[in-house]
Formats: sequence, C-alpha cells, structure tokens
Amino acid sequence: MSICVKALLVHNIFSAGDVLFVQEEIDEFKELACSANFEPANVITCRRQKPDAKYFLGEGKVEEIRQVVQQQSIDVVLINHTLTPSQERNLQKVLQCRILDRTELILEIFAHRAKTFEGKLQVELAQLKHAATRLVRGWTHLERQKGGIGLRGGPGETQLEVDRRIIRRRIETVRARLEDIRKQRSLRREKRYRSNIATISLVGYTNAGKSTLFNRLTASQVYVANQLFATLDPTLRKIDLPYVGEAVLADTVGFIRHLPHDLIDAFRATLEESKEADLLIHVVDAASPQRSENIQAVNNVLIEISADQVPRLIVFNKIDLLEKAQASRIDRDQSGVPVAVWISAMSGEGLELLLQAIAERLNNTLIHCCLKLKPTEAAIKAKLYQQNAVVSENHTPTGEILLEIKVPEGKFQI
Repeated sequence: MSICVKALLVHNIFSAGDVLFVQEEIDEFKELACSANFEPANVITCRRQKPDAKYFLGEGKVEEIRQVVQQQSIDVVLINHTLTPSQERNLQKVLQCRILDRTELILEIFAHRAKTFEGKLQVELAQLKHAATRLVRGWTHLERQKGGIGLRGGPGETQLEVDRRIIRRRIETVRARLEDIRKQRSLRREKRYRSNIATISLVGYTNAGKSTLFNRLTASQVYVANQLFATLDPTLRKIDLPYVGEAVLADTVGFIRHLPHDLIDAFRATLEESKEADLLIHVVDAASPQRSENIQAVNNVLIEISADQVPRLIVFNKIDLLEKAQASRIDRDQSGVPVAVWISAMSGEGLELLLQAIAERLNNTLIHCCLKLKPTEAAIKAKLYQQNAVVSENHTPTGEILLEIKVPEGKFQI
C-alpha cells in the first residue's frame, strides 16, 4: 500500500509573460511532482521581479504558505525554482516541513528511475554535488561551536570536515567509475566507426514520444509511460535501414526546461552518444502548445554538450492528437534535403516516410561507386567487407572482381 505524500506547489512569475506559457510551466511542474510520487494538494503562485535574499519569496507569501501547510497538513513544499542553501533552510524553519526546490525534485525522480549501474552512478554524482552545497550549517549537530581557551572550533566543526571529506572522496570515486564507463563507450563507438555502422541518436523534450518511436523502429519493449522521465537509462539497438544497411539507434534521457547543470554534467558520458552520432533525430510533440519553447530548450542542451553541429532531422510526433487532422509528410529545404517528418509513433503513420528521410540524410554523406579489382587484389575486397562497404559483388569472365560499394565519406579506407 503506497503512502500518500501531500505536496504544496509554489511557482513564482518573474515577468508578465504569456499566460498560456505560465500555465504550461505550472502543468509541467505538476507532472514532475506526480513523477516523484507526490500528490499535488494545492498550487500557490506569486509575482516578484527578483528573488528575496532570505526566503526567495516575500515574507507575506511565506506566511500564506505557512498557513496552508498547517491547514491542509502538507508534508512537503515544492518550489519550482532553484533555491540557495540558506533560502532552503530559512523556509524549512518557518514552514516546519520538508522543502524541495526544482533541482532536488528532478534528482528525486532520477533516483527512482535509474535502473542500470551507470544510471545509478550518474544520479549519485549529481546528488553528491548538490548535497555538498547544502552541507555547511545544514544540521544542528554540524554547526561550529566555540571551544575552550585558544580554540576556534569544537567537535561540530570536526564532524563537518569529516562529512566534507567523505563526500569529496565519494565524488572522486564515482567520477572515476563513470570515466571508465565513458572510455568503454568510446571504444565501442570507435569499433562502430571502423565498421562503418551509422549511429542515430534520438533526442527531444521529455514525454515527446522518443521511447514509443524507438520501440516502433527497433521492435523493442523499452518502458513507455505518459509521464516525465519515464525512461532514464540510455538504450542502444541495431536496426536495418533501406539503402543504408545496419545502423545503431540510441534512445537518450529526455530534456526539460531549466535542466540542472549538475545533471547535465553527470549525464555527459551518456549524452556523448548524441555528440558523436552521425544523425540526431529530434522528436517533438507536435500537439504541445509550447512546441517552439520545447524545441529551444532541447537546442540549448545540445549546445551545452557540443552536439549542436551534428546533422539533425526534426520529427514532429503525435500528429494524431492535433486538433486539425494532419497527414504524414516530409518537409524539405530548397535543395531537396529532408529537414522534418510528420508522424505518429503511436499509430505507426508516417514511419516509412521517416525511414526514407533518415536514409536520404545518411546517404548525403555516403560515397557510392563501383570498383574493379584484379584477382590478386582480394585483400582490398576483404578490407571493404570488413568495413561493411560492399553492396554487391560480381565477376567478369576474365576473373576480375566488380564491387558496388557504399561507405560514409571520411571513413573510406583501402
């Protein structure tokens, strides 16, 4: 039997922006709370031009929140912004309940969703880095105490330093393990590079339908749910593409607006799959009212991980949810190169067009030609086969070898 944890959600509006955008942020915040297994009991909004140094919120709003906490028996107050350690402690003293800011809420979700060893390490690293900023004077037993004559500190200060040292050492250990995993990923990518296997990475705003599309393209059973960060750990599968052959498709963690920097740093090893990909498939929820803002949020993260220069194909998903019926189609630029595909991963509509667009985008960088080799040049043929570059092989009556080859530009080696 699950325990109901009642949460009070607090959102501050810093500027008079679009009302729909504000409501979208609040709705997303509710989804985050539900994803962390909290029950949103109430939502309080306020307006401030800049955060208050002591409480982040104004004292009048803090008193209003305190009364709601008491009247409705609230267990936790969720703030849809990043708090400083002192602001978090001050609010906790006044409200007498647990306080979680946006960063800690997302960390709470990630801690529940991480399943693999790498995912758990990445979440632990982000939690440790965040906890290190909350350590100073965070708890009574760690406060500095004046000692005897000639002493400036007591047992509390010693305990604080011990805890700092433990956190530092654990961070170093986790980073070392993640670095080992990063090297292993790098070796696997290098092997795929030598084998001329194209890598395609799915990126997009969380809950845009990446995992549903991934399952459609790979016939996999990756966990899918209508919630934020339903899948956290990266998944890679091999697929066969028309006119391209074997490729690797990677499903990555979903992005979100105001994604904490500690999480970006912690998941950098995983996100390198996107940075080193031959093609990014940017999955967009076509039915979302904030489609443009979500696209920009993903672009910002791609810039942070230096993946903004990777060739990109936008996939507008969920066309079945649009108010006006939308048929699947391919949008092309002036030179005829596919730039966007409109599909429904749930119904499967438009998947053939998507595969066609992917093949065209990858084939733009392919060398496609025919080679004639002498019978004594069998070693060259063997090397081309090792690179998966041979499309077909024929022989002339005189024993010469005719090879049709297709290989990514820059990877062609004889």
